[in-house]
Amino acid sequence: MTLITRLRAFALTLCGLGIALSAGAVQAQQQALPPGYKAEYKLSTVLGNAFPWGKGGDIWADLVRERTKGRINIKMYPGTSLVGGDQTREFTAIRQGVIDMAIGSSINWSPQVKELNLFSLPFLIKDFKSIDAITGGDVGRDIFAILDKAGVVPLAWGENGFRELSNSKREIKTPADLKGMKIRVVGSPLFIDMFTALGANPVQMSWADTQPALSSGAVDGQENPLTIFTAAKLHTVAQKHLTMWGYMVDPLIFVVNKEVWNSWTAEDREIVRKAAIDAGKQEITIARTGLVEPGKPLLKTIEGLGVTVSTPSAADREEFIKATRAVYNKWKAQIGAPLVDKAEKTLAAVK
Repeated sequence: MTLITRLRAFALTLCGLGIALSAGAVQAQQQALPPGYKAEYKLSTVLGNAFPWGKGGDIWADLVRERTKGRINIKMYPGTSLVGGDQTREFTAIRQGVIDMAIGSSINWSPQVKELNLFSLPFLIKDFKSIDAITGGDVGRDIFAILDKAGVVPLAWGENGFRELSNSKREIKTPADLKGMKIRVVGSPLFIDMFTALGANPVQMSWADTQPALSSGAVDGQENPLTIFTAAKLHTVAQKHLTMWGYMVDPLIFVVNKEVWNSWTAEDREIVRKAAIDAGKQEITIARTGLVEPGKPLLKTIEGLGVTVSTPSAADREEFIKATRAVYNKWKAQIGAPLVDKAEKTLAAVK
């Protein structure tokens, strides 16, 4: 046998040994999983890790993988891709087990859990202190109990943010400025009611379809947290006017499918819960960056993109509140007056 032949044989032996070792490692890892555990758990989010929402998903997955020593391996599926991009189907898919875990929006899940419309009541929650008082108090615990009864295990709060209004046409100072304007809204009847009351023409549309629609002029504007406005570069799709009206806030909720939850050991359930709480806190900090510091530097960044940023005066804001009061009252009844009353009482005590 020549030297070259011997070297080739040696190389093939090493290759075969490597494959065998790799296969053995995978098999050992699979064998190490406790009974009933999956090799991978599917985590659904609407947005990817260019956004605070997706960053929260990455943090949760990493913390769980590290703290369980790989027993629970989570893979994030952004764009609500597990339900074909239909955000309003996500909650049902979690209950059915199509999705194992999710970080979901209170808005997207409100068609299935009416109490989540609380956060969308126009001009109810005015600032970060207020939303913290709601999610961190009795109202937040009540909502978690409702979600548990609805078939999922809620673990922690995150935050998409206060939803601000942008458009391609003009500065919005009063409800009259919205007259006839085509505004993209999420799949929630409350949003249809509210923008109709303001004289706009609301157009229900998934997030995946929104940017092309803004670019083509099929819709004139949209409403979303500022982190989405910047990360999605909405200034490049004709969104040149931004109104800081803070009319509602969109908290996120970390949940797990009940069957999946019950398949884990008590120790791992506690690890996943604590990781969700830790990830939620980090995600909220990321979502508020640039908005809680003096001068709100994120607004300066947006203005630097050529966007006109305006804030309605107290008198103009009152006009928006008056124009949407009938919508507020209608949806207060649908949500359940006792829950809304409790939220209003909580907010009245916020200093």
